[in-house]
Amino acid sequence: MKKSESIYRVRIRGEWACFTRPELKTERVTYHVITPSAARGAVEAVLWKPAIRWHVHRIAVLKPIKFAAVKRNEVNGVIPVGNARAMMRGEDKPDYFADEDRAQRNALILRDVDYLIDVSFTMTGRAGPGDNPLKFDEMFKRRLERGQYHMSPYLGCREFPAIVEPARDDDPEPVAMDMDLGRMLLDVDFGRPNRPVFFDAVMKQGVVEVPLINRREDGVEVA
Repeated sequence: MKKSESIYRVRIRGEWACFTRPELKTERVTYHVITPSAARGAVEAVLWKPAIRWHVHRIAVLKPIKFAAVKRNEVNGVIPVGNARAMMRGEDKPDYFADEDRAQRNALILRDVDYLIDVSFTMTGRAGPGDNPLKFDEMFKRRLERGQYHMSPYLGCREFPAIVEPARDDDPEPVAMDMDLGRMLLDVDFGRPNRPVFFDAVMKQGVVEVPLINRREDGVEVA
């Protein structure tokens, strides 16, 4: 796979964030730090194409970790995929009213978060004849500088919007903090079946080094 020669440093910040720990399902409890998959999602909000795949290499925490306990309204169930597809075809299905299926749950979330992340991309097997790293390099830098998104970036939950912008020379330094963050979600390897991939996250002087995930593409593992 062709690799971009560039490592991009991107600043991601926001007022609220929740990067839910998967082992705690009844009520949301956030990780202490943004997960690599959430950071990748914020970058993909700026530029996503089937021809490229983003990789997060490093996460720097720029502000002290602060928590807040809140109550959130959530629904207990989801609309079955079959029902959704049937309604798209114009078939009659029972209406779903969220207000009748609502529940209030506690959530432990983060507040006032600010991160610098180092990312790069590789070309995938879905790249076309006209696709090359230089094309996407210029496209990403232009969109990031202009604040253009193809979808609204968010910090773990869609109700927590994110500001995604280029790193500047006057950005704050990482917090002087060491912490063992435990098992953290690295990413989801989308294959057959999908599989979550975890890693042992350690923050040293405010910085988390992120390993590369080995993904499967057409049955073969690729970086």
